[in-house]
Amino acid sequence: MTQSFVDARWDEIVPVLEEYIRIPNKSPAFDPDWEANGHMERAVELISSWITSQEVDGLTLSVSRLPGRTPVIVAEVPATRPDIPGTVLLYGHLDKQPEMVGWLEGFGPWEPRREGDRLYGRGSSDDGYAAFAAVTAIKAVRADGNDHARCVVLIEASEESGSLDLPAHIDALGDRLGDIDFVVCLDSGCSDYERLWVSTSLRGVVNLDVRVDVVTEGIHSGASGVVPSSFRILRALLSRIEDEDTGRIILPELHADIPPERVEQAKAAAAILGDELASEYPLAGDTRLQVDDPVEQVLARTWRPALSVIGLDGAPKPIDAGNVLRPSTTATLSMRLPPTTDVRRAVEVLRTTLTDDPPSGAVVTVSRADGGAGWDAPATAPWLAGAVEDASLSYFGQPPGALGIGGSIPFMAMLGARFPGAQFLVTGVLGPGTNAHGPNEFLDIPTARRLTACVADVLRAHAAR
Repeated sequence: MTQSFVDARWDEIVPVLEEYIRIPNKSPAFDPDWEANGHMERAVELISSWITSQEVDGLTLSVSRLPGRTPVIVAEVPATRPDIPGTVLLYGHLDKQPEMVGWLEGFGPWEPRREGDRLYGRGSSDDGYAAFAAVTAIKAVRADGNDHARCVVLIEASEESGSLDLPAHIDALGDRLGDIDFVVCLDSGCSDYERLWVSTSLRGVVNLDVRVDVVTEGIHSGASGVVPSSFRILRALLSRIEDEDTGRIILPELHADIPPERVEQAKAAAAILGDELASEYPLAGDTRLQVDDPVEQVLARTWRPALSVIGLDGAPKPIDAGNVLRPSTTATLSMRLPPTTDVRRAVEVLRTTLTDDPPSGAVVTVSRADGGAGWDAPATAPWLAGAVEDASLSYFGQPPGALGIGGSIPFMAMLGARFPGAQFLVTGVLGPGTNAHGPNEFLDIPTARRLTACVADVLRAHAAR
């Protein structure tokens, strides 16, 4: 009955989700004028209106607003019985990544497109579906005549910017959240669409800009060979961090010991996924992966540091390039960190490594340096392990999988520190090909339906524990 109830609700949800896709509510990091543009407010109003229309007994909704910060939707649903202890926090976000290029012909990020079971559009799977799935799961428990504890659905609007606004909202909410003993995060991934996947860890991240200046203005490239290239110096600085031949991070402070349990989970996940781990990446030409062994692929993207240059400035487009030795080059770095690495220490080490004794005495400036902590799940309580197993078998027909995630959800580390005794179910629909931060992001609708039913079952198990 649960799945049929959820399926009927999702038939109603999809058109609303399509309206959400049409709203270009980019996260503040990508739209500094988000407040004036009004797109975030439109998304908040759309999702808030849908939640309040669901007619859940006792549901109350408010929008937390703080000056200069993105809003947070807070929907509270009382326990079905007053004697059920604890509070469940169901988390998601509604802000979006920017457009990117390469979308399906005739469509873009803000135009929903349905192809079979896939709904394309920015924010569809990351993380617009979350609010709908959370409330529908609560309704499904009640529709079956079962119980759940007090639930708080929290939907933030700055996650894609590192959840920079969320701590202030959590402080402002004070005791209103209550004594949270179970967290359901719907902003994570699944390694296939055949089972319920549980995320056991999340990497941390440090983002920063590093700028190299060699002259005060562009000069004729005839001076090259005498005046150093800002790009060459930047390249040399990055070699202090990363072995350019292998991609291995050189700085020991950015590494962490991998718990034996996580190694065993990596082996189990690799046994399930096999060659699928390598096939999920859209490699160009004869490009090879940095590691071949499936277990090592899992560990490399979940428990080892890795550097990406995600932005460059100071250079013209190739068609506009003249024979000029450019005065400066700026790179935006994204350093993924193991879940247990100290992020503040990592920022300090990176800043010092990049600025101390620069080659040729060039001027090196590090700015916008900030980080988000990783998270490693606490030991899973028997009731939760059993509920996840049963739910995956019931709605997917396969036992669940457990795997770390290479990305970050800063709120999980925050919650883990604030509620050290809480249990966590971190899951989501970001499976193979969903391309959440790139073009052609899509939601696999059958997976969203099954996942919603799984969450309903786990809520029931939490109340009965």
